[in-house]
Amino acid sequence: MENTRPKYLDLFSIRLPLPGWVSILHRVSGFGLFLFLPWLLWLLDNSLHSRSSFGYFQGVAAQPLVKLVLLGLIWAYLHHLFAGLRYIAMDLHWGVELRATRATSKAVLGVSLLLTLLIGVRLW
Repeated sequence: MENTRPKYLDLFSIRLPLPGWVSILHRVSGFGLFLFLPWLLWLLDNSLHSRSSFGYFQGVAAQPLVKLVLLGLIWAYLHHLFAGLRYIAMDLHWGVELRATRATSKAVLGVSLLLTLLIGVRLW
């Protein structure tokens, strides 16, 4: 019997379905939130010392690059939240059929991007 399995996986030639992309983005967003958590806590801590420190960090947050990073973190938080709720529902055997997993994947992406857009309009 000949073994026809590939010796390596070419990740760029594999076509992932939408639930696969949601899963990967869930992991990436969790990792990004984990990496930026110390910076966010430091920012919050130092902004609460006095009115002048709050004004200073408000000025820092007004920079376009900082706004872009914050917008990315907002998306990461929202995507991680909604995808996590989706996975909890799937652990409870809700929506595990193929049609439901595709629909909830679309919902996770749509809601996280829509809310990020709405918050981004308010932020910018």
